[in-house]
Amino acid sequence: MLTETQKQLVKDTVPVLKENGVALTDYFYKRMLRKNPELKEVFNMGHQRSGAQAKALAGAVLAYAENIDNPGVLAPVIELICHKHVSLNISAPDYDIVGENLLHSISEVLTIPMDHELIGAWGAAYQDLADIFIATEKKIYEAHQNTEGSWLGWRNFVVDKKVKESAEITSFYLVAKDGKALPDYKPGQYVTLRIYVPALGMKQPRQYSLSSSPGDNYLRISVKREEARAPGQDPGYVSSTLHKSINEGDTVELSAPTGNFYLLNPDKDNVLISAGVGLTPMISMVNHLLAETADPHSHPGQNGGEAAERNKKQIYFLHAARGSDVHALRKEIKALAKENHNLHVFIAYEEVKDHDVQGADYHLHGRLDLSAVPPSYLPKMADYYLCGPLPFMQEQHRALINAGIPQAQIHSEAFGTGGVVF
Repeated sequence: MLTETQKQLVKDTVPVLKENGVALTDYFYKRMLRKNPELKEVFNMGHQRSGAQAKALAGAVLAYAENIDNPGVLAPVIELICHKHVSLNISAPDYDIVGENLLHSISEVLTIPMDHELIGAWGAAYQDLADIFIATEKKIYEAHQNTEGSWLGWRNFVVDKKVKESAEITSFYLVAKDGKALPDYKPGQYVTLRIYVPALGMKQPRQYSLSSSPGDNYLRISVKREEARAPGQDPGYVSSTLHKSINEGDTVELSAPTGNFYLLNPDKDNVLISAGVGLTPMISMVNHLLAETADPHSHPGQNGGEAAERNKKQIYFLHAARGSDVHALRKEIKALAKENHNLHVFIAYEEVKDHDVQGADYHLHGRLDLSAVPPSYLPKMADYYLCGPLPFMQEQHRALINAGIPQAQIHSEAFGTGGVVF
């Protein structure tokens, strides 16, 4: 248990962490992966290469130091990270490895001995935080264990279909190799996929939101091919391998669907706002919501069908893309909107092609601007879901707050390193 003296010592390191946190966490990852190379198949080597993971961890360590008197304020972030850990099958002994390397890194980077009181304080602080993580993850593992069709560890899936959705995004329809049932997951959740990456000579895991909906006899992921970000650099390790080398009939490994970003209430109006490949969890939500509101015995104009249509909860799908060539799953959404009058679609394209028809293919030329969206598409009592690059989500979040939408009704999922491991 942390003493008040130890808490103060940790708080006193906040200025150091602000100045040198990234250098410390970068050193920590390099030290740990050098001494424990087996963990290279757990950590995202792409984020290691770019430094994104070190930066994200530095932010997390700083946040913990700043809130050590009241770590409860970090509960939403802790829950997010714990789901990521569970998706990677991280267990309690892994925390011992991380703790040992973290303390030695602090000692070596700050050039203070391991028996210094600051190392003792950070050791106690880390153990307190590790205990919170382990207890939270235990509950998630138990939930998987008690969910019909779910599983622990890695399960083999076969690529049943591989469908090119756009110039950048391809969908993979995955069926369980053992032929057993799939879990009734929550729309918006993700799976972790693991495959062998020839460029690295090892397996690598990545999280992908499910673009299928619960009840399907397959799991679908829609993967954007990540290009090289600098000359001479490899493209995204897992995404490029999936696009180029994984074909129908091949086997991949999946962990069970998990995550704390999912549809909360199908009995409300819901507004889904996405950009780029951030539409994948939204597609899952749309399909689930339409299945929930479907009435096979009611048709417009027949036996009160028009009244039933009016009483349905409304779904608003707002999406931003660079252009129609990279807009994935657009035919699916267009077909769903044509068949379901309670699904309303608004598309913004930064680049408009000659063949794009305004009002049919897109509605706004430029970046998604909520002030240009019909006011009826932003109902005050709806739940709002955001998914896309962080700057996009920050912009939409500010716009919603300015439009009078309460914070409690806005839910978001930033893809990338938001759920940094450790």
